[in-house]
Amino acid sequence: MKKQKLPGENISLKTKKSEDPAVMEWINTQTNLMDSIRYLIENEIIQNRIRNLQTVIPSERNISLAMAEQAAGAGEVAAAEPEPVIEDEIDDEDIESWI
Repeated sequence: MKKQKLPGENISLKTKKSEDPAVMEWINTQTNLMDSIRYLIENEIIQNRIRNLQTVIPSERNISLAMAEQAAGAGEVAAAEPEPVIEDEIDDEDIESWI
């Protein structure tokens, strides 16, 4: 069993030699990397509770391809959305005409 981390202790993070360029760009864009990672962890906990992500994430993934597919899909979704229906407000004159 691995040693439990305690608050205030260091953790290490190492990128892969084959790291996706988008991941490296994200890392290099952060002004406070640890706070950004902490924010992502907090949101994961809020959405899915505490779990071992290794049991649910694919071992191989391509973020650049996923981003391209998402961008293409977003364009299709935006084009397919119906125009919003704007309903007129009912005023006293409308009610009087119904009586």
